[in-house]
Formats: sequence, structure tokens, C-alpha cells
Amino acid sequence: MMSLRKSFLRFLLLTVLLLPLPAQAEVVVSFYSREMGTRFPHAFVLVKGSLDRGGLVDKNYGFTAKTVTPAILMGSVTGEVSSVSPEYLAKSEKQFSLKISDAQYDALMAHVAKWKALPGKSYNLNKRNCVHFVGEAARVIGLDVVVDPKLIKKPKSFLLSIFARNPRLKGS
Repeated sequence: MMSLRKSFLRFLLLTVLLLPLPAQAEVVVSFYSREMGTRFPHAFVLVKGSLDRGGLVDKNYGFTAKTVTPAILMGSVTGEVSSVSPEYLAKSEKQFSLKISDAQYDALMAHVAKWKALPGKSYNLNKRNCVHFVGEAARVIGLDVVVDPKLIKKPKSFLLSIFARNPRLKGS
């Protein structure tokens, strides 16, 4: 009887070990830039993966002027959180990526919602542009960010400054 029980337990253990394990949940946020040009935003984030609590995400977010006209050079204009097309994404440069927790994902989505809800003339080339948006996105997920006024119109240089300040991003 003991031998039969041991055999059954071995069989059960082997069966459990051979069952496929559920995929490890992982969300990655990637920070992109696209240097100048007539298309906006020049800095944005891509959030992709599966949450620990369940659910898939595959979205990107940037902040730009709702209508790009010479008025953006004169002062504040209406701004919006927007997403870029797959073609635009393909022509942009990923600067770094970071795996984030569900809590960090929630903080990032709260940041996006906050910027979506900004009233009136919310975009300002010098005070609230795509660089400010991605800088705050990096901050809410725990990265060390300093907004250097010399870099607010240089998205790639700004993102590289975040990369340099955060050693855990090396190899990303």
C-alpha cells in the first residue's frame, strides 16, 4: 500500500512539474524621442505588456499642442495627450526601457489622466511640453529626473540625461 501511495505521489509531482507555467506578468515602459520635424510629439512613452492583476497593455502617450501653428512660439495654446502611429513609432528612437510594477503602472496612468484633464491653454513650448510630460512620467515611476532648462526643447538629450542619472537603466 505504501509503495502504491509513493508511486501515486511521484506521478502527481511529475504531472505538476510538467504542466506549463503561467506567463510571467511584465509591463515595460519605453521612453522615445524623435528629433525635431513637423510631426509631434517629439518625446513620448510606450507602455506594453501584461499586468500581474491580469490584462494586457499596449499604448503610447505623448503631450503636444492640439494644433501645431506658429502660435506655439508666442505662448500657451491648447494641448492634448496623444498617441503616435505605428509608422511614427518605427521612425522614433527608443532611449531606454524599464520594467514596472502594477503600482507604478497605476501611477503612470494617473499621470496621463492628469495631463489629459489639463484645462484650456495647457501646452507651452517653454513651460509644459512633451519633455515635461515624459520627465514627470519618469518621475512617477521612480526615476531621478532633473529638468534642465537647456534641454526642454531637446527631447533626446533630455531623455539621455535621465538615463545618465539612473544607473539601474544601464543595459536597457
